[in-house]
Amino acid sequence: MTRKKESAGGGRESVAVATALLLVYTMHVGTELVLAQQVGHGRGPVSGHGAAGHGHGDVGAAEPKWEGSPEGVAYSEFNHRLAAAFVLLIGLSEFRSLLVETWLVWARFLLPLALLGSGGFLLIWSDHDAWPIGSIGFAETFTGNDPEIIQHKLYGVLLLSVGAVEVARRKGRLPQAVWRLPLPLFALFGGAMLFGHMHGAHPGAQKIATHHTVMGLFAVTAGACKLIAGWVDQPAVGSARRGADVMRKSFRWELAWATLVLVIGVQLLMYSE
Repeated sequence: MTRKKESAGGGRESVAVATALLLVYTMHVGTELVLAQQVGHGRGPVSGHGAAGHGHGDVGAAEPKWEGSPEGVAYSEFNHRLAAAFVLLIGLSEFRSLLVETWLVWARFLLPLALLGSGGFLLIWSDHDAWPIGSIGFAETFTGNDPEIIQHKLYGVLLLSVGAVEVARRKGRLPQAVWRLPLPLFALFGGAMLFGHMHGAHPGAQKIATHHTVMGLFAVTAGACKLIAGWVDQPAVGSARRGADVMRKSFRWELAWATLVLVIGVQLLMYSE
């Protein structure tokens, strides 16, 4: 019994330290956002969609190309690494829930807060030429002919929506089992969208496409694991042994989900163009 308590205590301390380090990392990359914005907007005024941001479309002769430029690459890599911090926080939050401990009760809100934070960031800063920080208006941002920008903003809206649901769930306001579905469904849908996520006329387009395809595969697999865990984790009818078997199966699928989320976070952390 003592050994089990020591093991649980060690696990709690490890997750707590990792969470603290990630929070520090998140604040660190957050301070770089101002620099990234200055780099992105220090090129003078832009005209039209293609001349700014991601360079999707025709680029005027007088305008420098953003897609694949040192500034564009720095901006994109910064965004992906900040996303990595949020995803790693989600993974650590899910590992914490597997410990079935009451320590750091507030930590159960790490997942929804990470979803809300990443969603808000994407909605505002995903594309430096698009609404609300760029020259492209609201309507064109969401209904224009640039699928990359539309996907980024759609991810932002979905992250904010799922994050709001998860906050309500963790406060006990949505106890119905159906409200457990948005999170894994988002992983499935978001992962599937990554299979077609392109960065326009980028010199490293093939490398970027491969990266997003692998990440999409991990996300779809993670979402499937989370769905199966929820399906398996149903009230067991019968012997106590059967109930224990159900708990073990659910734990394995939840562990696979949390592990894959962390893998995606590490992949984002190592992202380069």
